[in-house]
Amino acid sequence: MSGGNAQKVVLARQLVERPDVLVLAEPTQGVDVGAKEEIHRIITELADAGTAVLVVTADLPEAIRISDRLQVVRNGTTTVEFGPNATQVDVLAAAAGRRQRSP
Repeated sequence: MSGGNAQKVVLARQLVERPDVLVLAEPTQGVDVGAKEEIHRIITELADAGTAVLVVTADLPEAIRISDRLQVVRNGTTTVEFGPNATQVDVLAAAAGRRQRSP
């Protein structure tokens, strides 16, 4: 089974009974573009239907694309939280320590 198909099977198995909370770590790592789009669609549909979805990913474009809220963790601490209009420049600056949480 390809990486994309394996990821979709694992995700589908977790969604048999619609969870209230879903935690996904690197949900699209190693998958092809088509599988990535499908996984993003599923994540968005779940969130729109009321499921709390936490996605942990190092893929910055993915994080920005699918997030309502994005938190930057630096040295084990959440430093900045962004809304849906986050830019890669702002997020990278926060990750580099150039922008800290507002008081």
